[in-house]
Amino acid sequence: METVRVGMIGAGSMANAVHYPSLSEFGDVEIEAICDIDRNRLKETSDKYGVEKRYTDYKEMVSQNDLDAVYVIMPPHQLYDLVAHCLKKGLNTFIEKPPGVSLEQARNMARMAERNGCITMVAFNRRYIPLMRKVKSIVEERGPIIQCMATFYKNLIEEEHPYYQGAVDILTSDGIHAVDTLRWMGGEPSKISSDVESRYVGYGNSFNALIKFKNGCTGFLVTNWAVGKRVHTFEMHAKGVSAFVNPDESAVIYCDNKEGGQTISSKEAAGSDKFYKYYGYYDENRHFIDCVKEGRQPETNFTDAAKTMELVDAIYHSRT
Repeated sequence: METVRVGMIGAGSMANAVHYPSLSEFGDVEIEAICDIDRNRLKETSDKYGVEKRYTDYKEMVSQNDLDAVYVIMPPHQLYDLVAHCLKKGLNTFIEKPPGVSLEQARNMARMAERNGCITMVAFNRRYIPLMRKVKSIVEERGPIIQCMATFYKNLIEEEHPYYQGAVDILTSDGIHAVDTLRWMGGEPSKISSDVESRYVGYGNSFNALIKFKNGCTGFLVTNWAVGKRVHTFEMHAKGVSAFVNPDESAVIYCDNKEGGQTISSKEAAGSDKFYKYYGYYDENRHFIDCVKEGRQPETNFTDAAKTMELVDAIYHSRT
C-alpha cells in the first residue's frame, strides 16, 4: 500500500487543530472524503484541504468510497454507533479518547474490531509525545521503572458539568490521559486503592489512586479539577535515575545524586515548535498510518484501550 486513502468523519475544532494538519503533511496519505453534519464546517475544512468529496451522512461516505481507513473524531457519547458501523464494514478505524463512555462500550468495540479484522487506534497522545518517549527510553536504560506518577490539575469549578453537560464523567473524558500514561509507564495493575471526591460541585472532580503494578512498580495518580490552573506532569524513576516531565515545556533528568540534571525541552525533542507536533498528535497519526500500511495493530489499539478503561473503572470501584 503506497497511499492510504482516509475518510474523515468530523470537521470540528479538535480534528482541525491536530489531525487534519498532521495527515496533510504525510506524502503517503490522501484525504479522500470528509463528513460533518455542520455544512459550514464541512465546507471550510474541505476547501482548506482541497477535498472534493463532501458528505453530511457518514454511511453514504463509507459506502460510496474505497477507503483504507476512517477517522471518527466525535464526542465520546456520540461515538459508538458510528464506530460500530465502520468496524462492521471492515474499516480500519482511528478515534479520539476515550473509547466510548463506559468499559462495556470499549470492550464491545474491541471485540467488533477483532471479529472484522480491523486495525484500530485510540488517540492517547501523551504516549506519543516525543519528549515523553525520549525520557522513558533514557530512564529505562538504567533498568525497569520502579515508581511513576501522573498528575493532572485544572480549574473548572462549574455548577454545570464541564464535559458534554455531564454525558461523560471527568475521569473517563479527560483524566483518562493520566490513567493511560500510568499504564504506559508502569505496566498492568494488580492492586488499587483510590479516593474519589466531589470538591465544591455535585459531581466527581478529584481522583487519586495508589496502584501496584504486576511487575512490582508503584504508581500514583493525582488529579483535581478544583485547584489553581492546568498543570499536567509525570515522573519516572528507576535505579539511580529520576525524571520529572512537564510535556508542555521540558523534562529534567537526575542521575546518581549529581547536581544539575539533564534538561530537554519539548520542542527540542520534537524538532518543532508546532503544538500538534511537540504534543504527540503528529506522531500518533504517523503511527496509525504506518500500522495500516504494514498490517499491524497500533500500540493503543482498541483492545489495549479497553485495559485503560478497566483501570478507570477499577479506580471508581476501589475507593477506600
